[in-house]
Amino acid sequence: QVQLVESGGGLVQAGGSLRLSCAASGGTFSNYVTGWFRQAPGKEREFVAAISRAGGGTSYADSVKGRFTISRDNAKNTVYLQTNSLNSEDTAVYYCAVRASAVVATRPSNYNYWGQGTQVTVSS
Repeated sequence: QVQLVESGGGLVQAGGSLRLSCAASGGTFSNYVTGWFRQAPGKEREFVAAISRAGGGTSYADSVKGRFTISRDNAKNTVYLQTNSLNSEDTAVYYCAVRASAVVATRPSNYNYWGQGTQVTVSS
């Protein structure tokens, strides 16, 4: 059983940046592909970014390409999401998740364990 705890969310002005973190425990973190998802009020949970087990491969949603960067530090059992040039459409609860596979995936149903989420609010 893997436990995930997100942090780093908050209120930021449009054009600003936040660095989200997700700390994992209870498993061998380097065995898991890790992803970030987000869910805005009244909308379905959507894929944001994912990173391979060793960190050499990444995938991004088109809406965040060039603005967000996912990275991981397996020695610290932590994955990060650097978010830049934020706009109001980025307002959502951000979740990290892991899947016990070597394949990077973009569907929420492909992930086995989830954190509780961290709120990101972008003011215009």
